[in-house]
Amino acid sequence: MQLLTKDRENLMTVERIERAGSELVIHGEIMGTLPVRAVLTPGEARKAFRLLDLRTMLFIGTLLFRRDRGV
Repeated sequence: MQLLTKDRENLMTVERIERAGSELVIHGEIMGTLPVRAVLTPGEARKAFRLLDLRTMLFIGTLLFRRDRGV
């Protein structure tokens, strides 16, 4: 999975997401060269959901069924 900048350039490549106890560990590379391992804790996940309003949550729910726009 790739996370892109607004200019459609590769910001981060996520290679895998795995569970480690009560946390999620995200393995990948930033800018195609720098290996990174990010940890998402339960508290930070709750904070992330507080950033979303209902309209954005509904959009995320439909995102899986949308087509890419020629990346």
